[in-house]
Amino acid sequence: MHAPDGFIDAPVSAAAGLLAAGAIAVSLRGARRELDDTSRPGAAGAGAERTAPLAGLVAAFIFAVQMLNFPVAAGTSGHLLGGALAAILVGPYTGVLCVSVVLLMQAVLFADGGLTALGVNITTMAITTTLVAYALFRVLVKVLPRTRRSVTAASFVAALVSVPASAVVFTLLFAVGGTTDVSLGKVAGAMVGVHVLIGLGEAVITALTVGAVVAVRPDLVQGARGLRQKLKLRVDGELVDAPDTGAEPAPATARSPRKVWIAGLVTSLVLAGFVSFYASADPDGLEKVAADHGIDKQAEEHTAADSPLADYGVKDVDDARLSGGLAGVIGVGVTVVAGTGVFWAVRRRRTEEEAEATSPTGTSV
Repeated sequence: MHAPDGFIDAPVSAAAGLLAAGAIAVSLRGARRELDDTSRPGAAGAGAERTAPLAGLVAAFIFAVQMLNFPVAAGTSGHLLGGALAAILVGPYTGVLCVSVVLLMQAVLFADGGLTALGVNITTMAITTTLVAYALFRVLVKVLPRTRRSVTAASFVAALVSVPASAVVFTLLFAVGGTTDVSLGKVAGAMVGVHVLIGLGEAVITALTVGAVVAVRPDLVQGARGLRQKLKLRVDGELVDAPDTGAEPAPATARSPRKVWIAGLVTSLVLAGFVSFYASADPDGLEKVAADHGIDKQAEEHTAADSPLADYGVKDVDDARLSGGLAGVIGVGVTVVAGTGVFWAVRRRRTEEEAEATSPTGTSV
């Protein structure tokens, strides 16, 4: 659903860019709290040593899975947007940053999504999906039983709804700043219709990923915090809540997420470097709708069209399998480094603020 330059006019693209910049600024502050790991069991003092690399890994994993277009209808494919997955795993603010990092890497290195349309893409694919999915997810986990299955089910529904919501926002932006004279009703119907189907694929991928992580390391899933049910005691034939004795310390094996990080990175590299070769070559939902309604005639050539990695291939490497695989591996590596760097900086700033607040010169009297 990466919009190229030319679909949306300059004023609306600029306004979307300002909105995206504001949302990222807010997310940077919110992510400082989410990356403060002290609220997780047994994690006091761990800080960025565990949270920043994990958030960077989430960004790399989303990059890898976005390369796996899956067929959704005749001549149409879809791919993961990732907002729901990121929000549930690392929190909504950090989730917005994760997807934004991915979109930036794709636009700059791979000529995927226009540079002037970057604000539009962040608004639709990062902000909308993350906020819609996380809000719905939180509502569902509150009303459903406090179990791991409920987290997985809530993830499925939240991801499913987030994709057509993204399509609706793009349609609204197109209604205001579209560069093609086309029936808005037809565009809206086509966009929402095809993205409901894509949402099903998004929901399956999100639920499977969240379910897999929750099954082995629920302490690493932001949306699964507080899953542990209260102990019940039988008193005079009735079940009552046992007294709260404080937070249960995490087992020693849960104190280091290194194995999860390595497994996630290897999985991302395999998906991007090998499995992506078998992805559907059909146009995605936005590309299909644009072609059917003549919107693609307004698309402008990407500024980075001559990039060595444009179109997810390595320039001058003739073998398609090798070229695409290398591009995918490079993309995962660059994204995990860039993402981890961003989240290290965010977490470091949080640590500095805490130090200033507790220092003699920073305390109020």
